[in-house]
Amino acid sequence: MERENVCLVIGAGAGIGGTVAAKFASEGYHSHLCRRSDQDGLEKLVGDIEKSGGSASGELVNAIEENAIEDVITRVEKDIGPIEVVIYNLGAQTGMKLLSQTSYKEFEWGWKMASFGLFRVAKILCPLMVDRGKGSILVTSATAAMRGNATQHSHAAAMAGRRMLCQTFNAEFSPKGIHTSHIIIDGAVDAPDTLGKMLGEEAYQALRKEKGLGKDGLLLPDKIAETYYHLADQHRSAWTHEVDLRAYNDDPWWNTPRNIANSI
Repeated sequence: MERENVCLVIGAGAGIGGTVAAKFASEGYHSHLCRRSDQDGLEKLVGDIEKSGGSASGELVNAIEENAIEDVITRVEKDIGPIEVVIYNLGAQTGMKLLSQTSYKEFEWGWKMASFGLFRVAKILCPLMVDRGKGSILVTSATAAMRGNATQHSHAAAMAGRRMLCQTFNAEFSPKGIHTSHIIIDGAVDAPDTLGKMLGEEAYQALRKEKGLGKDGLLLPDKIAETYYHLADQHRSAWTHEVDLRAYNDDPWWNTPRNIANSI
């Protein structure tokens, strides 16, 4: 089997992750898609990429299990090819809850998904990228990384940790050729695996009708994917280490006052 340059997507749902995987495959990468559940959905994403002429594979991975992330990276590097780009796209949202409603288990789960998982990826992958003198770590993040609202105790702590990890990776590994970019998705994404599951189908379709579709008031995954590919393709003399994306007609969520606690 001919070895290929790989884009590893950890958190490949039918929104940002799967769409970014398809974009990189269209540009000549082999995309390896990992998600927690839904084998049928995973196979559809891989099949759609292959039908479009791209190269892809995938597997179900419970990222918080011991050695799960490490085993995936080791296996991909051995059996498919060098991981040139990793997309860390795991969500860590436990719901909008006040402090009294947030359990220890939820808080710890958010940290494991958002911060510890990313640390584990870098721990095993960065030395391999350093040996090759190149590599990109593209990290999906959220408004909560920038602003802790009243119902975001777990999510804000987890995502802020994710942001700081990206800064420490850049401080240590940028001079060695590794580009880390923290990508703040500062708004609602028009995707069934994210907004659709959070709102429910009826409310999701109503919001799409109100703000999305031709109105472009929701972030479109295929347009987000273009930014991810651009980041991976940037010349090292002008790397972007942090960027925020939002619809043209939306306020910046991270610096606009929002009293969401009263809605709980």
